[in-house]
Order: sequence, then C-alpha cells, then structure tokens
Amino acid sequence: MAFLNLYRGKLKSNFEFLKKEFEENDVSWGIVSKILCGNRMYLQELINMGTNEIHDSRISNLAKIKELNSDVQTVYIKPPSKRNLGDVVKYADVSLNSELNTIKWISEEAVKQNRSHKIIIMVETGDLREGVMGDHLLDFYAGVFDLPNIEVIGLGTNLNCLNGVLPSADKLIQLSLYKQIIELKFNKKIPWVSAGTSVTIPLMLRKQLPKGVNHFRIGETLYFGVDLVEEKTIEGMHDNVFELFAEIIEMQEKPLLPTGTLASNPQGEVTEIDESLYGQSSFRAILDLGLLDVDPKYLLPDDGAFEILGASSDMIIINLGENPKNYKVGDLIKFQLKYMGALAILNSSYIEKRVV
Repeated sequence: MAFLNLYRGKLKSNFEFLKKEFEENDVSWGIVSKILCGNRMYLQELINMGTNEIHDSRISNLAKIKELNSDVQTVYIKPPSKRNLGDVVKYADVSLNSELNTIKWISEEAVKQNRSHKIIIMVETGDLREGVMGDHLLDFYAGVFDLPNIEVIGLGTNLNCLNGVLPSADKLIQLSLYKQIIELKFNKKIPWVSAGTSVTIPLMLRKQLPKGVNHFRIGETLYFGVDLVEEKTIEGMHDNVFELFAEIIEMQEKPLLPTGTLASNPQGEVTEIDESLYGQSSFRAILDLGLLDVDPKYLLPDDGAFEILGASSDMIIINLGENPKNYKVGDLIKFQLKYMGALAILNSSYIEKRVV
C-alpha cells in the first residue's frame, strides 16, 4: 500500500507564520485549496485552523467547503465557463473574471438566484495567462460596474503561473494605479488589489510590497514553506507538511542491465545500455505506487541512499545498491513531494490520505 500523511501541527505552524506576516503588513488573505483535490478531511483541517476564506479552481470543491462551513467565503480562481455559471453563483461568493460577456451572464444568473456575486477583475501584467489588457481596463470596468447583483471588489493579477514571470514592485504599483484611476473616474470604491500569490510573499518579507496591494491568494507556501523566488524553505516554516510512504512489495538482487531484444516501453522510452555495467547487480525494490498516482520526477527520496530507476502504471522501481539499510519486503520508503507531485498524489483515489 501507499499513503500520504498531512501533519496537522506543521500545517498549523505555517498558517500562523503567514497570518502574523499578513497582519503586520495589513494584508488580507485566503487559502488556495486546489492541491487538496476536494478531500473533505483535509479541507476540514483548513477550516479548523480558523481561515475564513478559501479559494479553489473546481466548483465541486467549493461546494464541499460550503457543506463543511457555509460561513467561509469561497473564491473561484479561474475564469468561469458559461455552462458552469449556475454552480459558480451558488457555491462561490467571489469569482475571478476577465471576460465581459461572462460577467454579464453571471449577473443574469445571480438575479435568477436572487444572490449578490462579487468579482475580481483580473488584469494582464506580463505572464500571459488570464487578464484584461491594461489599455482596455477602463472600458471593461465601464461595462461591469452597474450590472445588477454584481459587486466588483478588486483588481487582481497572476504571475509566475504560465511563463514564469516574477512579480516586481513596478508591476504591482501599476496594478494599484489602475485601481486608483478607476475609483477616480467612476467614483466607485474597489476594496482589494489582489496581486499576491505565493510567489509574491518574498517581496512582502523583504518589505518591498507596494502599499496598495492588500490581498493575497496563498497555496504553495502554506503547504511547503517555500520561497518560490529563491527556491528555498523560508526560515521559520516547514517544508514537510506532506510526506508520502510507499510499501516495498518486492526486494531482490538483480542485474543492473536488462537482457533480450529492447523496444519502447509503454511510456515510449527505450533503455540505453551502458556496457560497463554488464555482470554487475544491485538490490532493487518495487514500490506499491506508479504512474497512475504520480510522475517519479516529482518525488524527493527522504533517504538519499537510493535512486529511482523507473516506473510503470502501478509500480515504481528503486535501486538500493548493496542495501546498506537492510530494507526488506513490507518496509516503508518515505518521500518528500514537489508541488506537482503532491497534487498528483492527492488526486489519486488509490492513495490513502491520513492526518497525523
């Protein structure tokens, strides 16, 4: 078997670290839960910590949050699809938007459901994912602000999500200026400049965050304690909130090289032969998880004494060399996870999820 541990104390510690930093900088924030893939037990952990705002990119996950605690403000963090708007209005208090027609449809649906729906208008600042071009922003807002049952509560942006463009003080100042221009022109108040995801935290920690930025959407740094700019763990945070354990289901000494005529494996890979390894052997272990669960490149062996040789749909094979730690069948191998590895494991229904 294989299972994933979430360590409650470490998650809570990371939460309190971030909460303190945001309070000191007078910034509000919400937790991005999409990595949890709608796991009710893990979502409840977020709620139990005291968060009052949770963001997700799947409406079904926001519906679960509302079932667990209807008082939590839910935020849908990708442009809504037309065919999904009924559920968006029903389960999301706020949504991020960059298409005028979509906002008009949301308005119609909100009127139909007799609900008020809040929106954050996303602005393009260089990473070329979602966002209204700055030159069009005034006209865009003019078509939105007086729609029935719609409240514009912020301008936002995404950086480092597609092309790796990093946030900068200049980019965030520009977003704050857009807010000021709109407020002056239309005599409307826009409460949030939501320019912060995890990649923006280093600017805040270095006291370089422009004053106008007052809202963050945080996922990766909460779960992994990571400074995404320097690619290192932030001092005072935990990088091992999640740990993956996989059981050894076969352990045998085998040749280092395969024998026979070689062709492509199911992944389209052809093994390259290093003839210097002929006649040599090592202890190889097969683990009870595979490509259906995670790409091995996102796994970080907790024990540096082995290497990952490859994987098939349901098994991962590791090279233990001479097996100096005397691993045997039934033992557990522990891994740390990169973000995309954790996302895959949490999305796999074959991996047991635990809270410790």
